[in-house]
Amino acid sequence: MSIALSVFAKALIVVPITLLPILNPIAVAPIFLSMTGPMDQQMTNRLAKRIAFNCFFLLMGAIFVGSYVLDFFGISLPIVRVAGGIVVGMAGWKLLNDQGGDKLRNTVAATANNWSKEELKRHSFFPFSFPLTVGPGAIATSITLGAQLPAKPVDWIIVSFAGAMGVLLTCFAIYLSYRFARKLESFLGEVGATVLMRLSAFILLCIGIEIGWNGFTALLEDFIR
Repeated sequence: MSIALSVFAKALIVVPITLLPILNPIAVAPIFLSMTGPMDQQMTNRLAKRIAFNCFFLLMGAIFVGSYVLDFFGISLPIVRVAGGIVVGMAGWKLLNDQGGDKLRNTVAATANNWSKEELKRHSFFPFSFPLTVGPGAIATSITLGAQLPAKPVDWIIVSFAGAMGVLLTCFAIYLSYRFARKLESFLGEVGATVLMRLSAFILLCIGIEIGWNGFTALLEDFIR
């Protein structure tokens, strides 16, 4: 029993520790604010909850079926990193060079406050859930975690359940970061929030380049071999 608990605790801790630095929802929160504008708090709460819900299933899918999907289509992890790095890098570049932020925020907020349930589902997935929150780096890492699941049925069940709980904790952190992003903005002030948003956009651009570069170098190594 003690061995099982040890395996469970290790798997439970490994998932959030591995994914949270990559997801980094606190750093993404200013970008979330810049894309939603002065949305009312009730709609922000609903959007944050929906994003966390989407991220849970994205990460769970990547852990448990991601490697099988890639094998089925003959897609390698380096290809996922290259393609995802381009998407993330373009998102960061667009936010970094956005000169019409106030106009964009007001336009988005004017429609967002009147989103229907279906519109909320659609907008919460792209671009908020993917690729802004769960990007290619997180997906590739989740697939790697899934590939390391033990083969023994009992251990597989224990580790899988612990992994699911770890994903749940990770998504709860995402929810809190987005739900209270407005309070962070109030604490920093308008200038501080703008600086943090631009800095976060630059970091997002760098992350995209790094993800793409890692995928490219892996492909290059395979080509040389």
